[in-house]
Amino acid sequence: MAKVFTITEGLENMGALSTGGQGSVYKGKRMGAVLSAVKLLPTPIYAENSEDKNFRDFQNEVDKLKKVNEKPCPNVVKILNSGLTESGSLPFIEMEYIEGPDLEALLMPPHSAIFTIRETIKLAEHLAHALSHCHQVGVKHGDIKSNNVKYNEATGNYVLLDFGLAVMSDEQRRSSLRHAGAVEFMAPEQHNGEMSFQSDIYSYGIILYELLAGSVPFPLINKNETSRNMVMLSHLEKQVPDVMELRKNHLPVNWSDEQRNRELKVPTWLLVIISKCLEKNPEDRYADGMELYEAVCSNNEGLLSNEEVSLAVHALQNENETLRRQLSNYKRLAKPQVLVFGVLLLLAAIAAFVMNRSSENRNEAAVLKDSITKTDSTAVQPMAKPKPQQKPAKKNIKTKDGLVDDVPYF
Repeated sequence: MAKVFTITEGLENMGALSTGGQGSVYKGKRMGAVLSAVKLLPTPIYAENSEDKNFRDFQNEVDKLKKVNEKPCPNVVKILNSGLTESGSLPFIEMEYIEGPDLEALLMPPHSAIFTIRETIKLAEHLAHALSHCHQVGVKHGDIKSNNVKYNEATGNYVLLDFGLAVMSDEQRRSSLRHAGAVEFMAPEQHNGEMSFQSDIYSYGIILYELLAGSVPFPLINKNETSRNMVMLSHLEKQVPDVMELRKNHLPVNWSDEQRNRELKVPTWLLVIISKCLEKNPEDRYADGMELYEAVCSNNEGLLSNEEVSLAVHALQNENETLRRQLSNYKRLAKPQVLVFGVLLLLAAIAAFVMNRSSENRNEAAVLKDSITKTDSTAVQPMAKPKPQQKPAKKNIKTKDGLVDDVPYF
């Protein structure tokens, strides 16, 4: 494809990816095989100095946008570079090129018109994470729509793209939204040129609604001014149609009855979040991406969708059957060994019993013998003969009167 114009030195222009009133997106190539997506803004800047209001506004927003990449986020496109084109003096933002389809393509044939509950919840978490990441550093996206969210085939993540409106001045943004904005996804206040964190929350709700219902709540019939005004008025005044009724009408005909019934059981918490995001009054929505992300995670944490439960049960049943077969094989192979081992064990037990009884008998005999020996030795000893009493010796005591005989001598 021929080059239309030079973007900047070292960045090859490989042709337009998309064009619109908010600018054009080109595929770029740097040295080597590094691809990127380059967003060109429609308002030229003729002087790169602080005296030029357009350049000053652009630089202020770019500086803010750089904060998005200070901490990497898998759900936000990486901002690689920014500046002015060498020809035309148009502001540009160079972003990481994501290989994969956007949501708009994923909702068109040959794909189904709706997402499964499981995939909708996955996207709800990824996109809420992206908004939380941006809002934490003060960046309002302003143009969240189905073709600005891509499925990254390399990682399996959904990624928020195109920060074109984020780097526009308020005046440029009002003009762009009024004439070229995706009115089907715009919050009511955006039709008056206002944009806030809650505006991104509203557009987020529209995307989830579209994934479940197979259609945005207020479709644009054609792109003329009358149709755009009708859609704007609907966002301001009309009640959002029942998402579950639309989902029922858009269920794919090739789904089984079981899957169709399962896919109509959308978790209540998800419907409540969508409803709150689509409140007409910004103050009635979630305050910002951080609060939204907390609501999604706190409800989804530890919960399985019906499809996930079914898959888990099926996997456990297969695993159980495999274990049963393995156990049966082990039992069949182990039977002869178990029999021999059992016999040996029985013989060992008998031998141990016999030896134990023999030992006990020997002990008992020894004890009995010892007892008898002691008893006999005591019984056969003769009684000692008593010694004959000896008469006390007599001593003649001589008194005054003479001798006295027979006085015992002690």
